[in-house]
Amino acid sequence: MAVYYYAKKIRQSSISGNVIIPPVSSSSAPSKTNSTPSALSAVPSVIAKSLPQTPKSPGSMGIEGSTSSSSSETVDDSGSEPDNSLVFQDNNLVSGPLDALLQHLVPTAEYYPDRTYIFAFLLSSRLYIKPHALLAQVVRLCMLQQNLADQKLTKDKLGRFCPHMVQLLSEWMETFPYDFRDERVMQHVRQLTQRCVALDPSLRRDVSQMLHNLLHRLTALEKYEEFLEKINTEASAALIDTVNVCDVTEVCSSPLILSQQLTHIELERLSFIGPEEFVQAFAKENPNVETSFKDMKKTRNLESYIQWFNRLSYFVATQVCSNVKKKQRVKVIEYWIEVARECFNIGNFNSLMAIIAGLNMSPVSRLKKTWHKVQSAKFSILEHQMDPSSNFSSYRSTLKAAMWRSAGAKDERQRIVVPFFSLLVKDLYFLNEGCANRLPNGHINFEKFWQLAKQVTEFMTWKQVTCPFEKHPKVIHYLQTGTILSENGIALSSFDCEPPENSHEKERFKALKLAAIHA
Repeated sequence: MAVYYYAKKIRQSSISGNVIIPPVSSSSAPSKTNSTPSALSAVPSVIAKSLPQTPKSPGSMGIEGSTSSSSSETVDDSGSEPDNSLVFQDNNLVSGPLDALLQHLVPTAEYYPDRTYIFAFLLSSRLYIKPHALLAQVVRLCMLQQNLADQKLTKDKLGRFCPHMVQLLSEWMETFPYDFRDERVMQHVRQLTQRCVALDPSLRRDVSQMLHNLLHRLTALEKYEEFLEKINTEASAALIDTVNVCDVTEVCSSPLILSQQLTHIELERLSFIGPEEFVQAFAKENPNVETSFKDMKKTRNLESYIQWFNRLSYFVATQVCSNVKKKQRVKVIEYWIEVARECFNIGNFNSLMAIIAGLNMSPVSRLKKTWHKVQSAKFSILEHQMDPSSNFSSYRSTLKAAMWRSAGAKDERQRIVVPFFSLLVKDLYFLNEGCANRLPNGHINFEKFWQLAKQVTEFMTWKQVTCPFEKHPKVIHYLQTGTILSENGIALSSFDCEPPENSHEKERFKALKLAAIHA
């Protein structure tokens, strides 16, 4: 079991420092609320309001900030030429070489990097250096600057360095826990924490709690991935070409309750997507990214979430086309329109868009006689809200309103924002392109790092919301594993509902029947 694997690895990190890791509970993984990173509770609001900014490290403290928006200054953190220095504008970090940016991350006795900088750098630096190599560089710099290898070194000589170093590791684990599935990363954690605890025994409890929290997060992740594998296996077995479908209204007659159960699914799946997955997904597809990502964590949670959207769309189309009687098809379409409307009211835009996509699939949209009987005014309003024209301008305005409502809400129901995920991924993809491209002088464009961090932080705020609605496990299980027809199966069922009307449809129907015979 993964629980014992991670427990063993994390316990190894504490052997020399006599750090005690509390035993892992045999019960299910901690809830999303209980495991919410403390650092994240501060990062979203800070980043959203004050990006970009970061304090200058000790090497830059003697330089005065400029007041002109067009002026800039270079800060040499490494003692090398200006081209190897950090560049600030209006006291905001805008660019620098990787080595100088990495140096800016490393704490000292007097200096600790701003949380917004830590998040932005750890998020996007993986486009240039893998997490295990980054932590190795941090360890190397700490050893050199603080002379940690000196056996005569004392706590008094180091000042606040050890608490600062443990704090940096803690924030890294809280915001990017999946990085620590890599044994190479854990080797560096072991090296640093054991040395810090040996020098400052008062840190033993903090290190124990830090590793305990990490163990719970990695255990929860492993359990979730096992759950996904099981669900996906059941869902694959339920993919068929012939009609044998249970009507969703028999499982859940209330559109409101169904929309709430969809929101449960959305928020659970969102909660397990690591912020770094957006960067890794981009890196795998971009040939210009400098590092190889073959050994990085597969972005299965992000990909599974996108697959969930597709499944829901096919589920909706299946529910409509599996009813031979027109009256029942009309009822099912109107049911899903009501579900979509309730999703809109909740702020669940991903399920809303998936339902709209399902009702707009060709096998469903071609059922003209059916749609003629549907009270479709509500559907037209929803389609307008999610209209893709002008880069989804209507949806983006609605999303801003939902974010404003969420920011000031005390009721958990008002805090829910589930974005249209495919569009979010597209937006982040373009921001990643900016992060991956160096400036003409070879510097990394940290302004792009800030932009990506701000948008990803909004996502992190959304995914931390706990779904307040009553849970109906049978409905949730049905939505995730219930029978769906294949693409050809939906098309054939559509023609069974309403015969082909033109030569193109007749040819399509003929080809589908032929394919079904030879299947």
